[in-house]
Amino acid sequence: MLQRYKVWDVPTRLFHWVNFISVVLLVLVGMLMLYKKELGIVSLDAKVAIKELHVVIGYVFVLNLLFRLMWGFIGNRFARWSAILPDKGFIDTVSAYIASIKRGERQQFLGHNPLGRLAVVVLMLLLMTQAATGLIRAGTDVYYPPFGSMFAAQVAADGVDPATLKPYDKTGVDADKLKAMLDFKHIYGEIHYYLFFVLLAMILLHIVVVIRLDSREGSGLISAMFSGNKTLSRKPADLDG
Repeated sequence: MLQRYKVWDVPTRLFHWVNFISVVLLVLVGMLMLYKKELGIVSLDAKVAIKELHVVIGYVFVLNLLFRLMWGFIGNRFARWSAILPDKGFIDTVSAYIASIKRGERQQFLGHNPLGRLAVVVLMLLLMTQAATGLIRAGTDVYYPPFGSMFAAQVAADGVDPATLKPYDKTGVDADKLKAMLDFKHIYGEIHYYLFFVLLAMILLHIVVVIRLDSREGSGLISAMFSGNKTLSRKPADLDG
């Protein structure tokens, strides 16, 4: 017998779709930056404009992520970190879930299933790392907040107002200080670049798994992210948890 349950609250669903849209846009603009030469984007103004667009979208991504981190403490039961982060009984929960899969009677959950909880933790760590490294690169590359003024002051030549510095323009910049900053930002750029591919792979895996669970096992994951409700055929394993 099918039973309908209210699961995801409105703020959680809004975060999910804002995050999805902002990540897609960041990927698209990021690809423009990676392949600008191949696409014929050669002027400095165009390069800076693309970088600034990436940063502006990044702000939406970061603010949305910060909201979700906060909402994990005050949202409904299924949005809270206590329902996502592994607890002392988590290993037993995973074992029971895997056993149910082997029996061909996969447990259904109102919130994330145990493996889904692990996936959410990994995704959130990747998103937070991308947010942090992205903000640092926004400050070093185009002198954007929250770190831009600090980096501009760090590389400005003596007697030069840091506010007058322009992205990728060495006018008014101390060469030695600039080199030190380039060495510093390179590390964060490498992390941001390579984790981008890891994050992309995780997102694609997440989409494939969600579609599989929804189509083959009736998990109700996709529809729940629109309506907030799950319609399940069996008693959820976390109904009373």
